[in-house]
Amino acid sequence: MYYKSLFPALPKVPESNIHHFLFDRPEQREWPDYTLFVNAATGQRRSFREFVDHVRDGATALGADVVQGGLGLCPENGDLVGILSENSLEYIALVHSLLAITVPFALFSSYSTPHEFEAISSLAQATRIFSSPSLLPLALTSGLPKDRIYILEGERDGYTSYDQLVSSARKNNIPRLPVRYANKDTLAFLVFSSGTSGLPKAVMASHGNIIHALLGLVVQATEMAKIQEPVWNTPEELDVRFCILPVYHSYGLYSTCFYNFLQPSTVAILPKWDINLFFDSVPKYCITTVGLVPSLIHQVVHHPRFETADLSSIKNISSGAAHLPPQLDAQLCARLSGMERITEGYGLSEFIAVAMKPLPGMLDGRAKNKPGSVGMLFSGVEARILRPDGSLAGPNEAGEIYVRGGAMVLGYKGNIKATQEAFVDGWLRTGDRMRIDEDGDTLKISGMQVSLVEIENTLLAQSDKLVVDVCVAGVSGGRTSDERVPRAWIVLSPAGVALGGKEVVGRLDAWVQERLSRYKWLRGGIACVTTIPKSPTGKVLRRLLVDEYERDEKVQAKARL
Repeated sequence: MYYKSLFPALPKVPESNIHHFLFDRPEQREWPDYTLFVNAATGQRRSFREFVDHVRDGATALGADVVQGGLGLCPENGDLVGILSENSLEYIALVHSLLAITVPFALFSSYSTPHEFEAISSLAQATRIFSSPSLLPLALTSGLPKDRIYILEGERDGYTSYDQLVSSARKNNIPRLPVRYANKDTLAFLVFSSGTSGLPKAVMASHGNIIHALLGLVVQATEMAKIQEPVWNTPEELDVRFCILPVYHSYGLYSTCFYNFLQPSTVAILPKWDINLFFDSVPKYCITTVGLVPSLIHQVVHHPRFETADLSSIKNISSGAAHLPPQLDAQLCARLSGMERITEGYGLSEFIAVAMKPLPGMLDGRAKNKPGSVGMLFSGVEARILRPDGSLAGPNEAGEIYVRGGAMVLGYKGNIKATQEAFVDGWLRTGDRMRIDEDGDTLKISGMQVSLVEIENTLLAQSDKLVVDVCVAGVSGGRTSDERVPRAWIVLSPAGVALGGKEVVGRLDAWVQERLSRYKWLRGGIACVTTIPKSPTGKVLRRLLVDEYERDEKVQAKARL
């Protein structure tokens, strides 16, 4: 069965640069010059019009000819800018300056280890890199000449900052460059996704993808306003959004750089997650809307300040990127008396806006607040659920969800094989198991957020060659009953046997922690086994190892009691 969105159809999608859609709409001429951004760590503020001027002067500084004092960046020369930074006002301005001149950019994780950065930077092939000063040593490992690396803000001897480039363009009166034309397939940016298949992939998103995703949100907001018109009790009578997620992640990028230009709102930014600064900032800036992920919600509700902090200004919380356990939802809602529910949604780097929980009562009463649901398909999104044999599943029957629509990205840069495997006949294979019920609600069954193959490959690449086979799978042991953590089973090589299992486990654990981000660490432990179970065709039977582990854990738990 095929499913279409229950929302009204998308309005006509303009074939233009996303910059025009965000900053050149007629109604914006009537907007007051409100506070657009504030850095919650430093108090730095920038108004809407200051920001737009900064972006356009930045575009001029980046794109003007070198003889005029610019950098001369343009897509025809193959230019692509890497951004390696914590969140900042300059980060967001740089993103929009590059979009205005259609020079694509790559969003590098600010938590990358040197090993991970080497992998993603080799995929991106950036011709310039802008880095926060603290991450400059990592940026210098990219192989680019020093004069092709810049800092985003502040001062550092021998380096030019984005802010200095903007100031120079203004001082030298370089004629402001016009916004360059873009069509729906013009490459906008790269984000990196491991998915479940191993090595990172560079996801290519276009100007048209961004516009389609935003229009889907516009349609939903229009329907929502029919039954609930928000009133903001804040100094400027605006929604004050707290963006604490990293901009290099799709969820953080869209919520910080795109969604907030659909209507006037203020965005408070955390450079990086700091739970005490989170609690301090909510009353200080009258935060009304917060975007979180389940792991951060867990930290918030279990922190000693949770019961005493002033959170009274918060009216909306959204959660994404992973399944939100019901008990966390209930704990947070019970604490925030002015909020009845947490808004959840479903999307991927390859298709940012698939579904979102609607406000109950929308669509003439058809929309409901269903536990376990990630919501209804956005306007312009189609889906189908397939059984393992490739046939269409029926209503309420679980299977792999395929989606299509204008927000589906162009593919993976430099990886034809992965693109052909994921994008099939105009549909995106998500790898997530879902069911869609008779009301059109999309309910997520499962979905892995960590690449098991990437961890396995990292273990096998350990320089001492201590293992000959390995399997990694998710097991219980996380912070909630729903969370799974990576665990490894290894078969020792002769060198590993000679060294001893205990020493090998210690070395491998340190190796993984050195080369992979914290959320990929083996929190479920490492076990030595004589063989990895496999099917006759060679497929690793992870489930057998996981089931045995879970049985042993239950036995040990009973013994402890």
